[in-house]
Amino acid sequence: MSLPDSFLTPQTSPSLGLQGRPASGSNTAPLAATLRQPNRILLGLALLGLATGFLYLQSSVDLRQALLWVVGALLGITLYQSSFGFTHAWRVFSSDRQAAGIRAQMLMLGVGVLLFFPFLYQGELWGTAVQGLRAPLNLAVVIGAFMFGIGMQLGGGCASGTLYTAGGGNARMLVTLLCFIIGAVLATLNFDQWMALPGLPPVVLFESWGLGAALAVQLLAFAAIALIATWMERRRHGRLVSSALRTRRPASLLSGPWPLVWGGIALVVLNFSTLWLSGRPWGITSAFALWGARTLTAAGVPVDHWDYWLMRLDILEAPLAQDVTTVMNIGLMLGALAAAAWMGSFAPSLRIPVRSLLAAVLGGLLLGYGSRLSFGCNIGAYFSGMLSGSLHAWLWLPAAFLGSALGVKLRPLFGLAVEKLPPRAAC
Repeated sequence: MSLPDSFLTPQTSPSLGLQGRPASGSNTAPLAATLRQPNRILLGLALLGLATGFLYLQSSVDLRQALLWVVGALLGITLYQSSFGFTHAWRVFSSDRQAAGIRAQMLMLGVGVLLFFPFLYQGELWGTAVQGLRAPLNLAVVIGAFMFGIGMQLGGGCASGTLYTAGGGNARMLVTLLCFIIGAVLATLNFDQWMALPGLPPVVLFESWGLGAALAVQLLAFAAIALIATWMERRRHGRLVSSALRTRRPASLLSGPWPLVWGGIALVVLNFSTLWLSGRPWGITSAFALWGARTLTAAGVPVDHWDYWLMRLDILEAPLAQDVTTVMNIGLMLGALAAAAWMGSFAPSLRIPVRSLLAAVLGGLLLGYGSRLSFGCNIGAYFSGMLSGSLHAWLWLPAAFLGSALGVKLRPLFGLAVEKLPPRAAC
């Protein structure tokens, strides 16, 4: 899929967080970020934690698990340096038709299916048996994705955004993460009842249509979304506003900010590495349900009697070091912490307005509950779902986007900003 350079200009916004870094859930580059000295002590602690985790996993599990820890750390660095997110991209498109983030996502997905489909179709990647993430086409997916979309905007981030901003020192996102975990484990209590809703079994496009047709349809769909989003941006603003907002500071691999395109391509490569090392694509939120269930078990709650966990007792009872998603999530947070320390931008603040705190709680609960019902989040259900050719991703995307649009409307009730460009002067 070939797109003109104008499709891929980095997007910036006045919505900046602490010390020039983007606000939580943002996928923007700093407008005029000042170079700061690294926080050497914090950077050293983060690197020590990463090195210790690698050695522990290599000795207690195996080398592949240790390498997945490294991939998780690189994901955290990528997300932090590029501020590649879904929440802000969807918000500014809903509110102001700024489409750079949408174009970057479509490019990422296009490159991803070209890389993933051939190997998933043959079921093997360099000696590793691989399988995509697939899910039923049922009403629970639609409801869960809609809930997740609302939660994105109230909580301030998607699943990946919550992890990397929390790891980077955003105290409010730690609240969102805690409630994300609570919501995820609550959804497992009556998961079987949700699964009884009407639906169809999973459908994988390249299994149903063949590799060539599946690739063609996916690429055409991604291109169509990018073109429509660009047309809507031009119609609203008369130009690609992302070009006008571009930071004058050149992109730098070490000091950032990375263009969205760099971030999107890096995420595809790292997701592909996850596929090779673990046999399946990148996911995030199943670990949140597991962490919540393990916590309840330690408190004496018999979650192993719940239908959801009866089918997953091996996962529930195994050491957390053996859970790929847990290992990658923690590695991701440490990677984001290292990036924040390197940038000198780690400056958490506990001064969170009450309404904003309430939004974080409600958003986190919706994120967690919705992600379980819809078999994943913006990563497992949307990004990796699309790269797996699972048709449920095409149910998830519009439902989550509509939920996000509603969440944008609700943000002012909680004192949260909705970014819009000022109107152009007449002269």
